[in-house]
Amino acid sequence: MLLTLTVFFPLLGALLCLVAPARFARVVNVATSAVVLLLTIAIWTQAGDLSTYSANLEVGPVAWIKGFGINFHLAVDGIGLSLLLLTAFVSLTAAIASWKIEKSPRGYHAMFLLLLTGMLGVFVSMDLFLFYVFWEIMLLPMYFLIGVWGGPNRQYAAIKFFLYTLFGSVLLLAAIILVVLKTGTWSIPEITAQASALVASGSAATILGASGLGLAAFIGMFIGFAIKIPCFPFHTWLPDAHVEAPTPISMILAGVLLKMGGYGLIRIAYPFFPTAAASIWWIIALLAVISIVYGALVAMSQSDFKRLIAYSSVSHMGFVTLGLAAATTQAVNGAMFMMLAHGTISAMLFMIVGVIYDRAHHRDIDRFGGLAWTMPKYAVLASFAFFASLGLPGLSGFIAEITVFVGSFASQIDGFRWYALFALLGLVITAGYYLITLQKVFLGATPEVYEDKKLFPDVTGRELAVLLPLAAVTLVMGVAPSLAMDIYAGVVDGFQSTMQTAIEVAGVIR
Repeated sequence: MLLTLTVFFPLLGALLCLVAPARFARVVNVATSAVVLLLTIAIWTQAGDLSTYSANLEVGPVAWIKGFGINFHLAVDGIGLSLLLLTAFVSLTAAIASWKIEKSPRGYHAMFLLLLTGMLGVFVSMDLFLFYVFWEIMLLPMYFLIGVWGGPNRQYAAIKFFLYTLFGSVLLLAAIILVVLKTGTWSIPEITAQASALVASGSAATILGASGLGLAAFIGMFIGFAIKIPCFPFHTWLPDAHVEAPTPISMILAGVLLKMGGYGLIRIAYPFFPTAAASIWWIIALLAVISIVYGALVAMSQSDFKRLIAYSSVSHMGFVTLGLAAATTQAVNGAMFMMLAHGTISAMLFMIVGVIYDRAHHRDIDRFGGLAWTMPKYAVLASFAFFASLGLPGLSGFIAEITVFVGSFASQIDGFRWYALFALLGLVITAGYYLITLQKVFLGATPEVYEDKKLFPDVTGRELAVLLPLAAVTLVMGVAPSLAMDIYAGVVDGFQSTMQTAIEVAGVIR
């Protein structure tokens, strides 16, 4: 019951937004998001053993569409819970950041809460049909939030986002149908158990048989989820969507939606087709390394503050794909931690951009300068976010990166260390573009236009209410990473055990 309430409670808030006076819609959004966060914390306290699906929180399976064997089935384990907590937390900060939305506020806040339901549903759905429904529910409100409330080129960015995501969804649906027809069930746990048993028996075949159909289905699923991550070369929708989206929606887009792609890989694609994933590890690792290095290089060349942060997300999410490809306990642990760490850091970074854009009405890095002297609190918070993203020890970004690298160099896959070695270039380039941006925006002489305290006040109370919680979680995760890792460690162990066997069966071990 608690899971059902958590997932669908935002729909009640969305309805209230539509019928309440416009000036109260923002209050409803913040209050609803706060309740959702409290509900997810309650789920955490009641979950018990998170190495498997928590029986005391499971809903169903209850027959939904009997003719097709589709059930309403919700459950949560460590991976689902960690991303559920991230979604609720980032959404609350984004709801607070949405306080000043003036254009059609009732529609905006209703779409915001509909989006929240879609995101929450993805992480707790145990039926493939239900998972796909929530996956698609998320698409519609995000399209409108960008296309209606975005920047000057919002329609182009919204359509591009929609088409890319729809293309990935079609591939995902085709693979799901093939799996269901072969296994006879829509249940994610049952299909995963069938695939794991097949691997444990020493068979190189997939649940779709020994033909190339299993590999084709895995590739279709991988592309569908890689578009969402986004992984090179499926990333080009992201910078446009970020640049045109309102600041709170950019926070959600980077903080939560990208994680749905990583979640799909670790929950569905890899567990369903472990031997297929192991057989093409080098392709996945290569795409991950290109994402890391290419994303960092393109970020360095940007003059638009927001576009720079967008490309940094391409680079950092590459560590998620790299960690999954390495398939060691440390690397997969790091991949999961990167999703959580990047979720809070990227949300903070996009809020940092939004703060200065509200004042300067532009994002041109070369036109800023000396803001540290006129906006010192803002400069401190921005510097904190920059150093967290570039991997400063003591902050969550460092824990994520070092864990992925340690696990990648320890991988038993023949030749994997070379991919990890090249990925190290991304760290150097990332430090370069953040330090250059820090110097251009905050140091040096202050242009006269930015010395006006009325036009360029330091961060406000509302902005601090968004930034400080994100910074606090980033710091806590950096000094006490076990608080997050302990939530999903048991699931990661099971995932790694299956993938280790698949690597041995595929014959790619050194």
